[in-house]
Amino acid sequence: MPRAATTRTASTAGTADAVRITGTGRCASVLTGAALLASALTMATTPAAAHAPAPAGTGKYVALGDSYAAGAGVPRQSAGLCLRSDRNYGHLVAAALAPSSYVDKTCAGAKVSALTTPQTDAGIVVNGPQLDAVTPDTSLVTLTLGGNDLGTSDVGFVDVVVACTALAVTDPFGAPCRNFYGDTLGRRLDAGTARLTDGLRKLSAKAPKAKVVVVGYPSVLPDDPKKCFGKMPVTTGDLRFLRSVIGELNDKVARAATAAGAAYVDTLGPTKDHDSCSASPWIEGLVPTSPAAPLHPNATGEHAMAQAVLRALGH
Repeated sequence: MPRAATTRTASTAGTADAVRITGTGRCASVLTGAALLASALTMATTPAAAHAPAPAGTGKYVALGDSYAAGAGVPRQSAGLCLRSDRNYGHLVAAALAPSSYVDKTCAGAKVSALTTPQTDAGIVVNGPQLDAVTPDTSLVTLTLGGNDLGTSDVGFVDVVVACTALAVTDPFGAPCRNFYGDTLGRRLDAGTARLTDGLRKLSAKAPKAKVVVVGYPSVLPDDPKKCFGKMPVTTGDLRFLRSVIGELNDKVARAATAAGAAYVDTLGPTKDHDSCSASPWIEGLVPTSPAAPLHPNATGEHAMAQAVLRALGH
């Protein structure tokens, strides 16, 4: 299933903010001028000033994450099984910030473990450890991860929805999927949150000057399950359950970000009323009507996620 305006940390000012230098009038005395000159020379030769971090996005920018970050199914696709799009939110953020370099290591199917271990498919490595792209000169990192840790396969939340679809025939008026999973998904999320926090700390250790932005998951399903009637073959009770799972996923991802000192960007709010069951979907349904993977953002959805990131960065 696998990150703009709100963040969960105070460190949102990491964009290409210009340094404003305010001019002064003519010096009142030679002594004052000498003092200013000495101060300027001290600043120019101080190691801390010489090695001050570049504003986020002006240096190297690295995008990490799963299919929601990769833009799975959105044209144009590249990177083979990773399904990266040149219109995913990372590319759009990079186009707006114009960093000195941009590296996209996003990959469909990535779990949190993909930060530190190669991602494989049928024994074939499809993507190396994503943190390998992060170096000390990195000034900005965005990532969306955690959704694939919900399921037993590499499609995470989609995997769960498919299971709910199959179970719907067993109890059309109940919540058979909720009864099947019980608290299993919550426990998986707790474990995934712990792994994500650890991964984010390892990321920061590799690039201590980087602004790290964790991007949440968008509004895949509406608040009102009745809006999916005839559009999603899942019972009303299970649609309500699945919507709560998305909310819990975002809450725990946000907590992981806060625990690791990263910023969190909400995309659930910015995509509200443009879910997979809406009349104007930015997230596709189980049977997509525009190029995108099932239950994933289309090009408009990726653009909305990019705008949420840019707002959080003050751009």
